[in-house]
Amino acid sequence: MLIQRRALLGASAAMLAAPTVVRAQGAAPWAARYPELVFAIIPSENASGVTERYAPFIAYMSKRLGTKVTLRIASDYAAVIEGQRAGNIHLASYGPSSFARALMTGSKITAFAIESNLDGSKGYYSVFYVKADSPYQKIEDLKGKNLGLVDPNSTSGNNVPRFALNKLGITPEQFFGRVVYTGSHENAVIALSQGTVDMCANWWNDEQESNLLRMARKGMVKAEDFRIIFKSEQIVNSPMAYLDALPDDLKAAIRSAVLELATADKAAFDKMTDGKAGPLVAADNSVYQPIIELNRFVDNLRRRG
Repeated sequence: MLIQRRALLGASAAMLAAPTVVRAQGAAPWAARYPELVFAIIPSENASGVTERYAPFIAYMSKRLGTKVTLRIASDYAAVIEGQRAGNIHLASYGPSSFARALMTGSKITAFAIESNLDGSKGYYSVFYVKADSPYQKIEDLKGKNLGLVDPNSTSGNNVPRFALNKLGITPEQFFGRVVYTGSHENAVIALSQGTVDMCANWWNDEQESNLLRMARKGMVKAEDFRIIFKSEQIVNSPMAYLDALPDDLKAAIRSAVLELATADKAAFDKMTDGKAGPLVAADNSVYQPIIELNRFVDNLRRRG
């Protein structure tokens, strides 16, 4: 079941996200051309969670840039890709595969910042969860059962899992009873919890941070109700990217504001990361070339079907 929606769910987020910005005399020369900048994020969690998590960051960016910054929450990963390709989204937070897909489909964008971990590393993992009390000990035990993936453009929720399954000689649509795209990492865990799927893919940083632990902190699930039966090799962390068409001085201002966030507004940074991440650090598109190759590999798998 593939969710095909492409709209951006922005109305409520926009109202929250856009404090009135009073520009001082001598405002930056690009301010008149860009009275509003749109920041979009892929749907890794439910819309209310994203809104709450990113509200202080949006307020910080509006203040730093001296122009209104509006949060848009995408209905799916493709909505962010399409929005930047069309020039309607000026700044976006991606997963690695969705950013690589944006480059592959002609978006004129540049990654300027990458997430880092508390230990300074810049990677995370894809995992498969099953219920803790289930009998499954390895992927091969789930033949004929239901698999929950996240989104076709999710790195840890689709592309890396498909790559790993291929190495085991498994074609998901043939091996599993059903393959379900849930739309977000949270929805994948919920589908597993409710028995809609028997195994689900998700992102996992380390024992201290994962989507599952975030959900547990919000009281959505109990982390101990699930266990990992597969963990991938490390994946490069997620980027923020802006439109190449933006003026150079605006891009420089955005880049400085984001890279300085952890120290300039620690409360906003801690809210965005739950205090479980290191600062955003500089990056460029070359970091994601291996992910482009991964996307091409998965595309070929689909064509062979």
